[in-house]
Amino acid sequence: MSRFKAETEVVKVRRRNRVGTALVALCIIALSLCSCANPFRAKSRAPEGGGTYGGEVVVGITQEPGIFDPHTSVAAGDEEILFNIFEGLVKCLPSGEFAPALATDYVISDDATIYTFTLRTGVVFHNGEPMTAEDVVYSISRAAGLETGVPLRDDLSGILSVEATSANSIRIVLESPDAELLPFLAVAIIPRSVADINETPIGTGPFKFQEYRVCESVILVRNNNYWQSGLPYLDRVTFKITPDMNTAFLQLRSGSIDIFPYLDSEKASRIESDYQILSGESNMIHLLALNNDVAPFDNPKVREAMNRAIDRTELIQILMDGAGTPIYSGLSPAMGAYYNESLNNAFPYDPERAVELLTEAGYPDGFRATLVVPSNYRHHINAATILVDQFSRVGIHLSVLTVDWATWLSSVYAARDFETTVIALTSDFSPRDVLSRYVSDAGNNFINYSNPEFDAVFDQIRGEPDEDERILLYHRLQEILAEDSASVYFEDPRNIVAVSKDLSGYVVYPIYVQDMSTVHYN
Repeated sequence: MSRFKAETEVVKVRRRNRVGTALVALCIIALSLCSCANPFRAKSRAPEGGGTYGGEVVVGITQEPGIFDPHTSVAAGDEEILFNIFEGLVKCLPSGEFAPALATDYVISDDATIYTFTLRTGVVFHNGEPMTAEDVVYSISRAAGLETGVPLRDDLSGILSVEATSANSIRIVLESPDAELLPFLAVAIIPRSVADINETPIGTGPFKFQEYRVCESVILVRNNNYWQSGLPYLDRVTFKITPDMNTAFLQLRSGSIDIFPYLDSEKASRIESDYQILSGESNMIHLLALNNDVAPFDNPKVREAMNRAIDRTELIQILMDGAGTPIYSGLSPAMGAYYNESLNNAFPYDPERAVELLTEAGYPDGFRATLVVPSNYRHHINAATILVDQFSRVGIHLSVLTVDWATWLSSVYAARDFETTVIALTSDFSPRDVLSRYVSDAGNNFINYSNPEFDAVFDQIRGEPDEDERILLYHRLQEILAEDSASVYFEDPRNIVAVSKDLSGYVVYPIYVQDMSTVHYN
């Protein structure tokens, strides 16, 4: 039985040896450095270090928002904004731990089939309506697909029922035991009275949605009725949309952008005298995704050859000035004990063996294919350029095709109409969320990976109460992906963010969000 009670109490998802943690989309990159005040401090206070309340901050982003419905939007570029508008029963901290948000207490039954939550009182939606148990029931039921039969959040698909047990408590009943549901109950609580949450994004978060200017910006304003006293500090946050990193960098240098995450090390070095440069591990998987349903990538020997044809150390040195960790399967080292360290260097750089494998697969002279890259992500374009050069050394010739983000989402991710693509994947801070995309029938399994053993092992995890056993199962999942050479996983990059020296309180997270609630002027 587990529970949490105080507003500032942290509910830890125990991990051993952990390191520090309509459009469809995917998560791209995350951060794990913390250098600010605790965002869950509840008492009223003035900003530390002589800071002040008020003012506006401009955050540079390179992705056009796709959707504002928090239950259907999974794009990292959307969720980094929505994190400021919406909240769930629990909320992820910069450490990867989970803390109280719209609930103050919970109990999990001994068999992990019933979750009971005590709700926070006095919470008001942005439209002035009080949050009720009925709103919570509606929100979780909607996300779990209880009324339609089609879950909007796959990880809530095991919910059998949600009911209000009192004015301030709700009970979630599961079809089968699930000891890892808590991180997914960060799903947004929305008002039942709002007919179209995408058109009217109303939540309980520290900032309210004000305006979306297509190709220009998303503007948020301070929630004066926020339940955490003293937060937020800023009056207004503008997420400024730029077409790519180069454009954003020019605006950063001109001073028209105050915060810009996901810089490369070369650009960061050019502005380190003018900006605070923060750096931290990410919980991100940078990969060359291979469509396992399309020849020649349906041949595991071809996929293994491609894994052995790349020099990850050289790639990371050129791409990130060495600021990254080589990876060989689908989970980041940021996941601590869940990460399978035995797979380190699973594919040593071996171009001779790569040629042998290509010959065994029926491609003695190599082959040609297309590599699709979203044009708004310079990091992916640069990675693609390096990979093209490395693959050419073994007779694999990839032609790079850059497409706009909307086309990438619709054609590559949704329609799965591609051969190869460079992209970066991130997730909720949960190994299950990371690896669920490789289940054969998963809606977000855009590489068309299929392995019955993987599916069977994955199914075991949900009902396994012992964490040690779950860790072993997650290790096995990573081994299966490596054995199948599902794609070419090559780096977990270090993340770099530029912050104006006039600002304090910027928080970086192990999930792809921009938490503006603690940011303030000095």
